[in-house]
Amino acid sequence: MSHSATQTRRKHRSRQGRQCAALPLRERDGTIQVLLVTSRETRRWVLPKGWTEAANRAAEQAAVEAFEEAGIRGDIAPTPIGSYDYEKRIGKHRSLPCRVEVFPMRVAELLEDWPERAERERRWFSLTEAAQAVEEGGLGRLMLQLAQPEA
Repeated sequence: MSHSATQTRRKHRSRQGRQCAALPLRERDGTIQVLLVTSRETRRWVLPKGWTEAANRAAEQAAVEAFEEAGIRGDIAPTPIGSYDYEKRIGKHRSLPCRVEVFPMRVAELLEDWPERAERERRWFSLTEAAQAVEEGGLGRLMLQLAQPEA
């Protein structure tokens, strides 16, 4: 590989955004459910997520996003269960490739009021339903893996 090709790959890689997401979970009638929220602009179903400010604090940041975007509190795992890639829309005609680390969160409290309540809708889904509701294929696959019974 030429020197300029290596530089181009590094430059492209450095343009990838890093985000963290909470995967809010609860159990109801023996079924694991996940809480999704709508994105503000496109109204797609997504996980509560935000920019990762420091790698060692990603789980804490994901918990903050879960509170702000979904109005939930709970116990968040310190390590991610996986990640997925998607294109973050930036403005009308631009996007940024992002890698999102996903941290499972056992929901302990569902608040009546929260910072982004007026901007988002939230809804509980089974893992299979949630996998079908999200547009990001990598996130859907991650949820389907969680839905598989342990062998």
